[in-house]
Amino acid sequence: MPSIYIQTFGCQMNEADSERVLRGALSLGYRAAETPEEADVLVLNTCTVRDNAETRAYGRIGQWKAIKAQDPDVKLVVMGCLAEQDRDVMPNKVSYVDAIFGTKEIDALIERLGEWHGRFVDEDDGSEASLAALEGYGSVAHDEADADPRWGNLRAFVTVQQGCSYYCTFCIVPMVRGRFEDRAVEAVMADVRERLDRGAREIMLVGQTVNHYRCPQTGARFADLLEMVAAEELVERLTFISPHPNDFDERTLRTLGAIKKLNKRLHLPLQSASNHMLKRMNRKYTIEQFRAKVAEFRAHCPDWALTTDLIVAFPGETEEMFEETLAYVEEGTFQNAYTFIYSPRRGTQAAKWTEQFVDSGVAGARLRRLAEAQDRHTRAYHESFVGRMERALIVGPSKKDPNRYAAKIGQNVTVIVPKQHLDGPWLDVRIDKAYTWGMLGTVLATAPHADAPATPVARVLPPLEGGAPDEGPVVLDLIAHDAVAAPR
Repeated sequence: MPSIYIQTFGCQMNEADSERVLRGALSLGYRAAETPEEADVLVLNTCTVRDNAETRAYGRIGQWKAIKAQDPDVKLVVMGCLAEQDRDVMPNKVSYVDAIFGTKEIDALIERLGEWHGRFVDEDDGSEASLAALEGYGSVAHDEADADPRWGNLRAFVTVQQGCSYYCTFCIVPMVRGRFEDRAVEAVMADVRERLDRGAREIMLVGQTVNHYRCPQTGARFADLLEMVAAEELVERLTFISPHPNDFDERTLRTLGAIKKLNKRLHLPLQSASNHMLKRMNRKYTIEQFRAKVAEFRAHCPDWALTTDLIVAFPGETEEMFEETLAYVEEGTFQNAYTFIYSPRRGTQAAKWTEQFVDSGVAGARLRRLAEAQDRHTRAYHESFVGRMERALIVGPSKKDPNRYAAKIGQNVTVIVPKQHLDGPWLDVRIDKAYTWGMLGTVLATAPHADAPATPVARVLPPLEGGAPDEGPVVLDLIAHDAVAAPR
């Protein structure tokens, strides 16, 4: 049976696209490979949001060249935003790549996998799996993949929208994913039910500017879509990423407060608290308007966590402008933040403002100050959970320690617990310790569903010690090497 290995760089949209490719591959009779070295097809889903993302992608393609050199039959595929941006130059840069697919060519990629499939199948194998693949049935491959803990189905992405039409001056998305393109409600709901049938408990609706959604057939808006997805009986937790401040009207915010299944975390990108910077970024709001939106959100969702994105050292940013952002963060507005040093992207307006680029040493210093300010508030927020019982959904083994589980509480904060036999995917966890990156906890009970009564565990294990970061960094230093790295 041929195998496929998919590595994803970038945002939740890329994660959703990778899931779609994987499902297509499994249905064709492929299985999910554990490592690149054992795969027949290697797929790299790429990102262009920052220069470092491009460097990582080309670096990984170069690493995979060695695998192809050892076995020329291995197929190497590049997809995603970098593939879209560099489709004309990539064949010359990495001539050993077998296929390049842009952001809107996922169906073509899956079709190509189908064409390649027969070349990998050993017709003399005679195994049930290979025979099923030759006959065009993917059920055996599906079952094996589903048993693989790397591809757990408890949390699933559903794409509702592609592209963006806001044209922020720092953002490459409109160039590589196009303008707003909303999917029909029927198509979105079909995907939701398919994920639920495969065992999903939490659905994340994904779009570049997800709350701008409008169904092209019915005119249904984002609030309508949230209500429809939440009405599905098997949906136990619902979330979404990434919204734009301008597209939150009163009805949508009221809907957030009314739907009990929603994850109590809103990610609302600010980027800067300086009106001068916001105008140069083409964000289409002022800091005063953002403050008003936050106040309206808090009126409807008082116990939710609010997180954001912040950029320092955008072209032309003065120390005074940076101080405006720092002062707003120090007010404790956000429970967490992803902070970045500005990274110029080819094809964007801001990339042309080279004479106004901020010195890298100054940029790194600003990033450290902003991260330190936010980290104090993030840790204080996490410490507010210590001693409380929280229901959390298992994500899988801890990235740092396979002898521990990672789970997510309702505010999307990671809690690490001891690995033990557990009867249900929902955990009642006592929060024992808090860190900037998340929390450590003890499992006291499990439940089969989000709102089901809990059953005490047979044995309560001793509290964990230590707190190595288990998630990726909030501070994504993609230019200056000396910037602080603080986990999200």
